[in-house]
Amino acid sequence: MTPSATHTQAGSESVRRSRWRARTVLLLGMLVFFAYGYDLYALQTVAPSLLNHPTWDVTPGTLGTLASFTALGEAIGAFGVGRMGDVYGRRTPIAICVAWISGCMLAAGLVTGLLAFGVTRFLLGIGLGALAPLVCAVVVDWARVGRRSLYCGMALSAIPLGGVAAASAGRGFLPGMEFQWLFLVGVLPILLLPACWSLIPAVAPEEASLPDRATRRNTQVVSNEWWALFEPGWLAASILFSLASFIGLLLIYGASSWLPSLMTDAGYDVDSTLELVLVFNCGAVAGTLLFSMLADWIPAKICVVCLFLCAMVALRALTTAEGHTALLAAVAVAGASILGAQNVINSYVARYYPHRIRGTALGFTLGVGRFGSLLGPSYLTFLIGVNSDAKAGFYTLVTPALIGAVVVFLVPRGRRSERLRAS
Repeated sequence: MTPSATHTQAGSESVRRSRWRARTVLLLGMLVFFAYGYDLYALQTVAPSLLNHPTWDVTPGTLGTLASFTALGEAIGAFGVGRMGDVYGRRTPIAICVAWISGCMLAAGLVTGLLAFGVTRFLLGIGLGALAPLVCAVVVDWARVGRRSLYCGMALSAIPLGGVAAASAGRGFLPGMEFQWLFLVGVLPILLLPACWSLIPAVAPEEASLPDRATRRNTQVVSNEWWALFEPGWLAASILFSLASFIGLLLIYGASSWLPSLMTDAGYDVDSTLELVLVFNCGAVAGTLLFSMLADWIPAKICVVCLFLCAMVALRALTTAEGHTALLAAVAVAGASILGAQNVINSYVARYYPHRIRGTALGFTLGVGRFGSLLGPSYLTFLIGVNSDAKAGFYTLVTPALIGAVVVFLVPRGRRSERLRAS
């Protein structure tokens, strides 16, 4: 065999291994995000059981406080661990976070007091907040050029699927069983630990060529300070991405928190409300996959702007839809555009920044964004209280969607990703 043939064969083998690694990391990312979605939406699923708890004296306001605990924990986790993955590699933090959220779900199923339950939700939020930037970053690290947005979107689409699983489990087992069993099911992600440790690479592809671990770590520490996000080349984008994420999560948590109650106030029964929530999440999966795929072919900025504008149209349609079919269609488009916008923002950020600060950028933007999830329900509560109309919540979401479109439109062209389109 000639040296040229040997080199070609070695190159083909390297490509096959790289694609296998990318698909393996993607599959693990989807499984981890599925668990993420289940854990996150489990609280909404057991809300009726908590409200009827004989000794905890839970009110709707208490449920809002518990959700805020989770969101605050997510902000802390995103800020703290995103950069850690850039400095020390993503495998170890991901494994720790998977074990962490499994332990928190176990504790949530075993505690006997409301305060302790709230603490477990806060601690769970820290783990969930840390997982999001880590998993997005590692999926994009290993995705081949031209598939990075799609792979990141595929991973993120597992979150609403996990939420659907939590809702389905609750509908099937509650109120016949104690609600704690739904949290104990959340321990199952611990089974992913061996796969995470053995199949997720310790370093990103760009770092594998460096001579040794010490050199890689020294290079990372020098180049991965927080303030790298605010260097002249990244400052405007870092601010705008953070604001866009804030608006995106405000829309998500505002819509998902109030859609059931608003539909009930508008005259729909509980079964219809659950159906609408299911359609909302299925629309989110479809929108994320479609626009993530498009973002590999056209600028991600255009995709996100279109999604925010579509959200405005869908929210308007929700107030005017006549008939069950028209309402379901409007809800599906709302889910596709609202959750799709945030998910494509995440993949946009992951592609926009180089790998050395990718996790840091994702952690920072998602950390800022989590304050939108904290304010979303309160924002709607205040404005609906002023307006005293069941449909007012939809109108209050139109303005943030418009602002989000403008903010993303102002993001400058990146040094790499937007000039090379699919990097």
